[in-house]
Amino acid sequence: MKRVIVDTGPLIALLNPSDAHHEWARASFDTIEPPMFSCEAVLSEACFLLHRIKGGQGAVVDLVAQGIVRVSFALGSELVAVRKLMDRYASMPMSLADACLARMSELDERAPLSRSALLKPAMPTGAPIK
Repeated sequence: MKRVIVDTGPLIALLNPSDAHHEWARASFDTIEPPMFSCEAVLSEACFLLHRIKGGQGAVVDLVAQGIVRVSFALGSELVAVRKLMDRYASMPMSLADACLARMSELDERAPLSRSALLKPAMPTGAPIK
């Protein structure tokens, strides 16, 4: 079984029916056997970005409560490696969430990042996700 690491963008698309990529996200997530793996920084970003959508923040928390998304990353024990990633990619926009997901992917090479290796080819616009 593949482990799938999920980023903020696909979660937003899944949980926001008005998102341009909502149908794509639903179809894509339907092909993934739970749990998907993420980090608290991604969940925080998703909650923030969904705060104006009725039930949006609760839906993010529900994904974790229902075991669809599992928080499997401890920043405290990976802080040095995360900081090195942020320093290495300082010339690009890399949020804390991005660095945590990159580190998660380094720790488990079986786990493609949902926004790049697994789901990007299916993006309806054909535009790469940054």
